[in-house]
Amino acid sequence: MIRVQLPYHLRNLAAVQGEVEIDVAGPVTQRTILDALEAHYPMLRGTMRDHVTKQRRAFVRFFACGRDVSHESQDAPLPPEVADGTEPFLVLGALAGG
Repeated sequence: MIRVQLPYHLRNLAAVQGEVEIDVAGPVTQRTILDALEAHYPMLRGTMRDHVTKQRRAFVRFFACGRDVSHESQDAPLPPEVADGTEPFLVLGALAGG
C-alpha cells in the first residue's frame, strides 16, 4: 500500500481524513500513484494534473522522502521507502504572493 498525504482542500473534496492508502500496479512513480488516486477518488481528477495533458498543475507540488520531485519525470521510480509504504507521498499546494 502506498501512503498519500493530501492537502486539506483535496481531503475535503475526496471526503477522507488523514492519509489515504492506495494500491499501485507496477512501478511506483508519480504517474502510477496519481492514476491510482484519481481512479479511486474520481472527484480528484483535474485537481493535481490537467485533464488532457496529465501535466502537474502549476501550484501543486509532490514530495517523496522530504525531496521535491515535482519537476522530475512522472515516470521516474520513487524511493523504495515510498514504494513499501514506510514514507508517504506528499501532495502540497504551493503558495504564491508578495
